[in-house]
Amino acid sequence: MVQFPSDFLWGVACASYQCEGAWDADGKGPNIWDDFCHVTGGGRVKNDDNGDVACDVYHRWPEDIALMKAHNIRAYRFSVSWARVIPDGDGAVNEAGLAFYEKLVDALLEAGIEPLVTLYHWDLPSALQYKGGWLNRDIVPAFARYARIVAERLGDRVKCYMTINEPQCITALGYGLGDHAPGWKLPGEDLARIYHILALAHSEAMRQIKAVCGPAVRVGIVPCGRLCYPAEDTPENREAAYRATYDLSLPRWEFTQNIIMDSLVLRRYDDTAPECVRRFAATIPAADWDAMEKPDFIGINVYHGMCVDAEGKPAGGYAGFPLTACKWPVTPEVMHYGPMNTYRRYGIPVYISENGLSCNDVIFLDGRVHDPKRIDFLHRYLTELAKAVAEGTPVLGYLQWSFLDNFEWNSGYDERFGIIYVDYPTLRRIPKDSAAWYAKVIETNGACLND
Repeated sequence: MVQFPSDFLWGVACASYQCEGAWDADGKGPNIWDDFCHVTGGGRVKNDDNGDVACDVYHRWPEDIALMKAHNIRAYRFSVSWARVIPDGDGAVNEAGLAFYEKLVDALLEAGIEPLVTLYHWDLPSALQYKGGWLNRDIVPAFARYARIVAERLGDRVKCYMTINEPQCITALGYGLGDHAPGWKLPGEDLARIYHILALAHSEAMRQIKAVCGPAVRVGIVPCGRLCYPAEDTPENREAAYRATYDLSLPRWEFTQNIIMDSLVLRRYDDTAPECVRRFAATIPAADWDAMEKPDFIGINVYHGMCVDAEGKPAGGYAGFPLTACKWPVTPEVMHYGPMNTYRRYGIPVYISENGLSCNDVIFLDGRVHDPKRIDFLHRYLTELAKAVAEGTPVLGYLQWSFLDNFEWNSGYDERFGIIYVDYPTLRRIPKDSAAWYAKVIETNGACLND
């Protein structure tokens, strides 16, 4: 039986560089994704795509809010572009940039939609990258100042902030593998240092927001990483899935939720940490651990998980396993066990801050966009999420990724995650079948999932 709390928050999400466009308008400064994409022919982004125009939300936001309202959306998670507010990251404030976000927030509230503000979704001002970016500890006070400026402007209207989105992608993809901006390839000890600096930046930003807005404002962070679920629902298998989720000795320790969350909540690294993390940890002063701020909530971005057996080894895969358009596995069970294990480890309420899939969406001959695979995917994942809620996990809300088709980083515009189709040549918005389906889910607080 699918059932969600009466105050469950249903919404959608998007991010500044992925949808705003207006990359150099009204005083905005360049950011690392502007730089990364503008290397034409560099092979960094599919088709040499960029976010210069994207979905043009900077100019079309009234139309988008009207679409949200028409589809019962109750919350909109969006990110602020740091370089739009402070062009060089730590200097003069750009009034036009702040005014844009103020107008957006006011219009959302007027439409009955709660704004959820993410301060950093990967688009670091270029001037700060030139100084070392997230490898330079001086970024911590700069980020805290930026957080305070935004909070002072929006704080009487915004009740929920997310400081940093997916530190794992920032670090591993941007500074480790070089697949994302800034395109660096650093060794493991430097990556550990970046994670630590990100944790300090979250903590100082959280203190600044609380100082401006008071203790009632909710401030969280949005990690991602390996989430495991059991091949069989037995106590032994559940325990193995929990251990595997947080085991830093497994391959790709950089893509684990706990590489940053353990710092913020437990104020230590897990005993399974690799040698490069241990070497860095030996240099951390006690004052840094004391400075860590436990978030009010954890945002979990859930797309797929890893099935494991009673020994914590990968299980359950087979030839022809269901995949999304971008070849991610379809594993709805992770939405049951992922939030449960997060709450078990940290004891903090959670939001599902992103969940969705890429489909090969097209405009059909009838002029509509039919996306039954997306509806089926979301139905399966939400049904599993209800199981986590039923077992006592405090899930505060669900934010579908994404509202609009948008620029999907180094995949360019090839991947379509939206419930609203964007016809990029014209920028026309076309609600997909999934938008009407999701509107019904929201209207019934998930009860229609039982039909």
